[in-house]
Amino acid sequence: MAPCCHLEWPAVTRPTAIPRPVAYADTGSVHYAHLLALMCVVVILSGIGASKGVMFGPVITDGAFFLFPLAYIVGDVISEIYGGRAARRAIWVSFGANVLSVLCYAVIIALPGMGDDYGAEKQAALETALGPVWQVVLAGILGFLAGQNLNTLVMVAMKRRNREKGLFARMASSTGVGEFIDTLVFCTVAATAIGITSIGQWANYTFFGFLYKVLVQYAVMPVTAAVIGWIKKREPSYQAALTD
Repeated sequence: MAPCCHLEWPAVTRPTAIPRPVAYADTGSVHYAHLLALMCVVVILSGIGASKGVMFGPVITDGAFFLFPLAYIVGDVISEIYGGRAARRAIWVSFGANVLSVLCYAVIIALPGMGDDYGAEKQAALETALGPVWQVVLAGILGFLAGQNLNTLVMVAMKRRNREKGLFARMASSTGVGEFIDTLVFCTVAATAIGITSIGQWANYTFFGFLYKVLVQYAVMPVTAAVIGWIKKREPSYQAALTD
């Protein structure tokens, strides 16, 4: 008896869902320009303020402690809305402006004064106040480039995976990683410029600096998220990217 034929139906393949691209806004908008300008101002003022050592009881910090967390908050907003390339551009532009400010300080100090007692006092004050800023700016460049780039990488990678979900999770994760590296590098390079002379003082400066920055950014996350949501709704290119 001849064996029966075995018929196989062709396998039914289900179409695989193509993941939607991650939504980002174009940088040619007034909102990006405002955020970029704000980051530049914060970084330049932080370079001046951080040259002054500050003590609150046993806690050692610097005169820019209240400013610098804002730079990371702005970095989170830019990374979330405009993407990694736009965030890296903002980092380089802000530090280019900071380097230019240091060069301007050097020229101001080198210019001949009036020669009287008042002029001599002003010259000494400028040299004391602006003279060590170059070291703080160098520390800021090294620390901020390392920390902010890690912050951006984490934000972008997590958004690529979760799209519009998990904003608080990626802000919290990126803040912890970025601020730790930034604070470690910055405090090590800038320590002598603000008068730190011992390992214990450096450890105090580094630990409390990191703790303060992270706590501030965590505390204002609802505000940061609200700003991000507000800008997203008002960026036509972002809304268009969501519907593509």
